[in-house]
Amino acid sequence: MGELEKTVGYTFQDPKLLELALTHSSYAHEHYAGKRHDNERLEFLGDAVLELVSSDYLFHNYNEYPEGELTKLRASIVCEQSLAMCAEAISLGKYLRLGNGEDSTGGRLRASITSDAMEALIGAIYLDGGFANAKEFITRFVLNDLENKKLFYDSKTILQEIVQRDFNEPLSYELLAEEGPDHDKKFRMQAKIGEKAYGVGVGHTKKGAQQLAAYETILLLKKTNA
Repeated sequence: MGELEKTVGYTFQDPKLLELALTHSSYAHEHYAGKRHDNERLEFLGDAVLELVSSDYLFHNYNEYPEGELTKLRASIVCEQSLAMCAEAISLGKYLRLGNGEDSTGGRLRASITSDAMEALIGAIYLDGGFANAKEFITRFVLNDLENKKLFYDSKTILQEIVQRDFNEPLSYELLAEEGPDHDKKFRMQAKIGEKAYGVGVGHTKKGAQQLAAYETILLLKKTNA
């Protein structure tokens, strides 16, 4: 935990709060600890703190955006995949306390788990160090690279617009592989423009894999046209 504290630049006065933020319900269940001993309540709190801080940031830094655009941009920041990418940047998954079953099926890399843990960590910092410290953490690790987060969030729509504007062929997504047991499926999808293959995405749903494939395709097209 000291390694994680060093990474995020915050030292907990109450280390048990950090331990709780890192405890998934599967671990608590296996150790008969009960619902008050997992990170779900901290996740609930952190979600509210994150929404307030991100709303305040966008309100003051995107003066030209109307309410609808602000809402859309905030959604791109707090969505599961964006938070999972933020969690990956601080290697949050490797510090999580998971049940054996969840751990053995790739839970440390699962977006739904790491994004929830990111919100729980925000909640823990808020309780331990107050609003200012939580805001500093969010600003540093979540409110960064917003244009890239927005591009990822809107990737399928943006790619469709690019294809309609610049190509005379249709956009489609092809399923390349479906792997893993029913409770932990992984889909590998490829974006295609006409018959030409572009970006590949892997996700736990076809939609998530398509979103990543679209994002990778946009980056490829930008690089080609640079």
